[in-house]
Amino acid sequence: MPHTPPLAALAAVDTLIALDPAFASIQDRAGPLPWRRRTPGFPGLLQAIVAQMISNAAAAAIWGRLRAIPGALDPATLLTLSDDTLRAAGLSRPKVVHARALASAFLDGTLSAERIAGLEDEAAVEAIAGVKGLGRWTAEVYLLFAVERLDIFPSGDIALAASLADLKRLPARPSPRELRSIAAGWQPVRSLAARLLWHHWRYITGRPAMDDFPAT
Repeated sequence: MPHTPPLAALAAVDTLIALDPAFASIQDRAGPLPWRRRTPGFPGLLQAIVAQMISNAAAAAIWGRLRAIPGALDPATLLTLSDDTLRAAGLSRPKVVHARALASAFLDGTLSAERIAGLEDEAAVEAIAGVKGLGRWTAEVYLLFAVERLDIFPSGDIALAASLADLKRLPARPSPRELRSIAAGWQPVRSLAARLLWHHWRYITGRPAMDDFPAT
């Protein structure tokens, strides 16, 4: 569930608004920015895999079922679970493969919460995205919510593009390349731009975040 933003995040919001005053209106309309966190390490990356390419409601339901399986959030135990067990939780066949690849990466030391936390942003993205099924979006979402980096922007996120188009009254939704270029102007606090744009999108669409749904 959402928390109160830390002081560093509140200061970053002020920096962002100074860079781009359009962000000032979001909290006036949508209310205070909820601060969402995810568990660092294997659980946080597994949750990001679950969320790939599906609605927040579907992702929340699958995540609730998956984490209810004894040992599913432990890499070694997950590898002992049958495909049928993981599929019954709602994972697609490709996501079962990706979850197993992630578990193996944690077991062989390719990834760890500590290693990722010690890397610079781009190096961390590359380390995570080097595992089968963990692309750039998954890596960036993990760094943003589990490591709480302040200058991460998932430019491939459709909701961010749609939210910015609405906020700025753009004639069309920007492409990932266009969105990345626009977001460069929000450095060094791009994570707060992403969080506020998601907040704006939830407000105008009425769609809750994955983390807002009760566990099932």
